[in-house]
Amino acid sequence: MQVTIRDVAKASGVSPSTVSRALTPGGTVSPVTRERVRAAADRLGYQPNQAARGLITGRTGHLGVIVPDLLNPFFADICKGVQARARGLGHTVFLSDAERDEGLELDAIRTLAPQVDGIVLCSPHLSGEELGSLGELTDKPIVLLHRKEPGFGCVTADLVEGITDALTHLHALGHRRIAYVGGPRSSWAARERAAGVEAVAASGLVEIVQVGSVAHHIGTPGGVTGAADVVLASGASAVLAFDDIVAFGLMSRFAVRGVRVPDEMSVVGCDDIALAGMAAPPLTTVSVPKAHGARAAVDLLFRMLATPAAEGEQPPQRVLPTHLVVRGSTAALEQR
Repeated sequence: MQVTIRDVAKASGVSPSTVSRALTPGGTVSPVTRERVRAAADRLGYQPNQAARGLITGRTGHLGVIVPDLLNPFFADICKGVQARARGLGHTVFLSDAERDEGLELDAIRTLAPQVDGIVLCSPHLSGEELGSLGELTDKPIVLLHRKEPGFGCVTADLVEGITDALTHLHALGHRRIAYVGGPRSSWAARERAAGVEAVAASGLVEIVQVGSVAHHIGTPGGVTGAADVVLASGASAVLAFDDIVAFGLMSRFAVRGVRVPDEMSVVGCDDIALAGMAAPPLTTVSVPKAHGARAAVDLLFRMLATPAAEGEQPPQRVLPTHLVVRGSTAALEQR
């Protein structure tokens, strides 16, 4: 016979309502009681009826995650991290790929909101004004991942610190003239990384050659070929790319031009996607927390579900550290 919530209550010595709270993420029970109830549920093989629970708690048992480009391995890693954490908290995940389109992002929020308890909105391209108007679409909590905006729970990475570390590394290798190839102007991450570049340039540590912004996606080279040619013509001995995908595009063009990496040009990316370690040569890159950031975003979402922010109160925001991963695409200038 199917194990019921009353069976779990009897086995753990608590009431059925306490069992319900103990098995609901964010439910108000003591850690000792929660552990005792979960142990009894596991021992009996209890499987909660999500539909019935939803009628009692008003929760769906689902979370939404919206990413701008699922072809980009960075966002694939984010999705895996969100799903793993949500599964551990008893929730399933609905995924939407906005295809780098602000209109599709809004459509995804509008469609997902009635079906989920909350949404993780990753690297949205929506303007600050458009984000501020999301309250007109839904009252479900939304956490921004890799985007910071007033009025939202946010999880971001310290991109300025990461860019500073990358440029300091190149300086230590003897590079004094470094090109920077930026990302899409609509991207918050691109603006943060550009701010880091500008801060280092203002310090006088190195000379920065601003190559401009490129939109480079898997299977769509965009302007990266031209950017690589500008880098070569600039006299720079090293180049910092907006992300690893742009760095791969630069390295591909350098190979076509007969320029050896790192012997004749050092290259640094950003994100540390899984492919970075498999490039030829392996890519030096700023590692941005992906799985950790995804877990933090889900945890923040559940915190907001359990304790909604009071009127006028700023939702919690977290900033995670980055670190530089040095591989074979950078070398000392004097070794050439």
